[in-house]
Amino acid sequence: MKALRDTWLVYSRAMKLNLKQPVWLVVMLIQPLYFLIFFAPLLNGLDGAPGFEAGAMETFVPGLIIMMALFGSTFVGFGLIAELRAGVIERMRVTPVSRAALLIGRTLATVTTTIIQALILVGLAAPIGGLSIYWPGVFLMLGIILLTSFMLGALSYGVAIVLKSEDTLAPVLNTFVQPIMLLSGIMLPMALAPQWLQNVADFNPFYYAVEAARSLFEGDMGANAIWQAAAYIGALAILLVWWATRKFARAVA
Repeated sequence: MKALRDTWLVYSRAMKLNLKQPVWLVVMLIQPLYFLIFFAPLLNGLDGAPGFEAGAMETFVPGLIIMMALFGSTFVGFGLIAELRAGVIERMRVTPVSRAALLIGRTLATVTTTIIQALILVGLAAPIGGLSIYWPGVFLMLGIILLTSFMLGALSYGVAIVLKSEDTLAPVLNTFVQPIMLLSGIMLPMALAPQWLQNVADFNPFYYAVEAARSLFEGDMGANAIWQAAAYIGALAILLVWWATRKFARAVA
């Protein structure tokens, strides 16, 4: 019970900080809106093409949501570095708060904001791009978003607590994020890529997350990508949360 209470306290504090700076949430939503408004219309003629059988918007928007989770969760570590510099983490050393709660509470706040942004984007995509929404699939897709955001948030906080420098964190995360995005089929389905590139994408867990999101969006609940995404992203989430928690415990020991 103490761990749950501590997690709630850390989560509440993180959410209050987010609400005090809503500009960050708006900024993380603007980039996907740019793609929705300026890029999605270019796909209108691809309805029924390989990878676009469900429709251009129904294929593009799920990938856009995964991209938002990818970028929004991966860069939360910058806020932790600011707290390190301000001595917030140092002061937590003398508190009895659970060390795991320090990570999990922050990460859950990241998950919450990502899911809110995803729902807003889906709601805007309907009037802007004519997206057909299958709400049961959308709500199930939020489970994939939850796992993805939780895993990447833990990774970002863990790397930040190790590097302790924005100048180092930025290139490290960009080097990690760029190939993941390009090999996940976020912008265009990997069905359009050469076979060798599709083979490389098979080793990218985020490729399965994108495919699962698209399958759920179109109501295909039995797609293999759904359980594959849950298995791969879930396993990575457990591993990275365990690793990041150890780093947090050492930092505030």
